[in-house]
Amino acid sequence: MSNTIHGPEKTPEEIEKIVEQTKNSDQKIYPILKPSNWVGLKAGALSSTLIPAEGETNGVVIGYGMDTPDNFVFLTKQHLETMDGKQITKEAFENLQHYESNFELVGALNNKALATNGKDFSSEIILSKSHMLKAHAMLEAEELLVSIPRRTCMTIVSRQADEDTLNKFAYLHNHTWNDDSFGNAPITNSFFIVKAGTIVGHIPL
Repeated sequence: MSNTIHGPEKTPEEIEKIVEQTKNSDQKIYPILKPSNWVGLKAGALSSTLIPAEGETNGVVIGYGMDTPDNFVFLTKQHLETMDGKQITKEAFENLQHYESNFELVGALNNKALATNGKDFSSEIILSKSHMLKAHAMLEAEELLVSIPRRTCMTIVSRQADEDTLNKFAYLHNHTWNDDSFGNAPITNSFFIVKAGTIVGHIPL
């Protein structure tokens, strides 16, 4: 995963000023997952690649946005004129780490899976090692399969779960991927493999 954002180098004084500005602002920066055909990229949105696109299959990118009262304001390359790229990613991931994960056991998946749905960054917590380590502990699983088909949706199961649970997990993922009734933006039709709290691979569906 590449977290490099390119932009002009900042002096320590400039960086300090930016840090102060964001500290005094209610608008926190968060990483936001998007498919690699996201229109924001053409508009110059800052991004890092999580899964590279392959042929006609979309990959996944990480955008960076400020959560304002009205909507998300995505940071663009223009923001690099006044903000530091490394500081943006550092702050975004720190904010995510302090985000409430609220994992709950899923009855429909035999209480052998976890879900966190409906919150702004429910999907993005896959990028936080501390949140994923919590999931490992709750499921007592060494390896996790994580489904984040759309924004605000996340379901997690042990990769070693029984066949019935894994089939139901796959069905739930497929249903959510194809269901646009809630208007949640799509992310990816694939499962992420997580070990020791970190994404180690993905399985395209």
